Amino acid sequence: MLVLAIGLVLAVVIGIAGLLRVAPIERLDNAVLDGLMRATAGDVPAPATLVVDIDDVSLAAVGQWPWPRYRLAGLIERIAAGQPKAIALDVLLPEADRVSLADIQKTFQRDFGLDVAITGVPEGLLDNDGYLGHAMAQAGVVGARYFYFDHATAEAAPTRPGVGFEGALEALQLDSAHGVLENVGPIGEQTRASGFVNMRVDDDGMLRRLPLLVEYRGVLQPSLALATTMRALGVPAGEIRADRDGASLVIGPHTVPLDRKGRALLRFDGAPERYPSIPAVDVLAGRHAAQDLQGRIVVIGSSAVGLGDRHATALGRAFSGSKVQSALMQNILDNRTLRAPEWGTAAALMLGLLLALVQGGLLIAGRSLLTLALTTLGVVLGLGLLAYAAFVHSGLVLPVAAPALVVSAVFVAAFAVRFAMQQRHARRWRRQLENARQVTIESMSAVAETRDPETGAHIKRTQHYVRAIARRLRDSGQYADVLTDAYIDLLFLSAPLHDIGKVGVPDHILLKPGPLTEDEWVQMRRHAEFGRTIILSTSRHIDGDNFLSVAAEIAATHHEKWDGSGYPAGLKGHAIPLSGRIMAVADVYDALINRRCYKPAFPHAQAMAMMRDLRGINFDPTVLDAFFAIEDEIVRIVGEFRDEEAASSGSAHDLDDSVYGPANLGPRFAAPVVVQPS
Repeated sequence: MLVLAIGLVLAVVIGIAGLLRVAPIERLDNAVLDGLMRATAGDVPAPATLVVDIDDVSLAAVGQWPWPRYRLAGLIERIAAGQPKAIALDVLLPEADRVSLADIQKTFQRDFGLDVAITGVPEGLLDNDGYLGHAMAQAGVVGARYFYFDHATAEAAPTRPGVGFEGALEALQLDSAHGVLENVGPIGEQTRASGFVNMRVDDDGMLRRLPLLVEYRGVLQPSLALATTMRALGVPAGEIRADRDGASLVIGPHTVPLDRKGRALLRFDGAPERYPSIPAVDVLAGRHAAQDLQGRIVVIGSSAVGLGDRHATALGRAFSGSKVQSALMQNILDNRTLRAPEWGTAAALMLGLLLALVQGGLLIAGRSLLTLALTTLGVVLGLGLLAYAAFVHSGLVLPVAAPALVVSAVFVAAFAVRFAMQQRHARRWRRQLENARQVTIESMSAVAETRDPETGAHIKRTQHYVRAIARRLRDSGQYADVLTDAYIDLLFLSAPLHDIGKVGVPDHILLKPGPLTEDEWVQMRRHAEFGRTIILSTSRHIDGDNFLSVAAEIAATHHEKWDGSGYPAGLKGHAIPLSGRIMAVADVYDALINRRCYKPAFPHAQAMAMMRDLRGINFDPTVLDAFFAIEDEIVRIVGEFRDEEAASSGSAHDLDDSVYGPANLGPRFAAPVVVQPS
């Protein structure tokens, strides 16, 4: 249920982000759109449009930019002679031509007071701007303009679009311009129709949409591509319609999908080379076939690098502005302009919720993460196929990023939740394992206690002594590589089994209140080997890391002595495992301060003095020093785990004569009853 709740929350959050077109989701959808265009591009030359390109070759051959206006007029006249359907001049000329003959006359008059007479020149050729305007009017060229959205301008005359629009205008929420940059007066005044050339790239720098309409001073203004296409079709007005998919612009037999901002989604069918072009210098020189221009929409523009009119698209990083206009015109004429339906984001939200429910249901049903992963992969692939089919067959651009992100996020969340649950189960299992270890050890210890009446408090005390000594050794830099937290925990768990081998010693020896004979002493000493054998026989049935191995080590070696005089193997120095050396100190101390059947309890100070005398003989000096260093903690442990009075009557032999016997009695010790140690 937790995963289902998380999935639904993720679906709602991502779906709302999709509705609001939050940048990350919009970029994912844009990436899908780019991929679909690349996958479906046919690279077949556009049949209905042509770009006459003032390219770097033309500039080098004819002269650097800007060209004299009479040269542009000559270019237009040559193009018009080829009988195109329409001509668009994708060049904005807001300033007067300073090389006009009329302008030269004015300059001489102003600067030198001279009236320069120019004879033999037709009247129209004296003003280059007027000449170009006349040529554009004669050929019906659609001119360019640029709208400002950040500052206002003042115009001497109203801006005329040359075409009109009607219908469901309320379906649009167009950007409203505050100013305009027009062609210089003699050109603009003679231009019958104009269109704006504004372009805006997406946040990632890619051009995917072109505005077809903007509003300026209460009038709908068309883009250059739209105005030119309408002129080619002979359509003076367009109609705005609205349906469940969104707004559309109808011009003649063609329907152009629009978003609420009046923008059209571009559909590039190939690289820039896919859109035919002719260098302007070839048109001026007549080096082109007559059929190249006939019946086509011609866009005059420039791809020259220095003019900076290049744009990054899904199919090319250097689309000139004129070729972008050409691509949009071809889209309109082919009825292949793309549509991003208005219901798409809401449908993506609902689909995301449905998919989250399905994934949550799979998890509730106990399906594995592999099943969920395969389902997630299948859904993502299915969404990709759906987007592809809608794009190819209907020109629809579906927002599949949000539902794909939902299923991916739900899978990641499910994985995280499952992982957390498994970690929790693993921790629970480890706790159960630790409990099982403790129960195993305590059960085995209980077996020993049935033979040896050592109290449970003795077991608790020796456990805590061992752990305290081990921690002190580690903290002082001794055996730090061995004494990890895990190893110290094993020492703590294993300490109670140090004398389990006493179950193999006959009662008449184990509980004898008096001295042991030599033969009895031999039998008593065998309890160390018995303990090792008992523990190892049990440990053989445990797979993996065997926690009883440390217990067996302690049982076998805690009676070994530093000088090699101990039993059962007579190990010496560092040949004695560290666990046995630590246990030896803990066990002897506790035996000294507590009453046994063969000895009274010694005071703490007396026990410490007796052990100090055996430093380097019975005990590892380093381990014993660590024990002395934590004397306060040892006293605290003794006080915390005291024997019950009834259980303190003494227990079996567990000291040998090197610790407690006549040889170690001195004037500082009270004389206890002398008995043979175990």
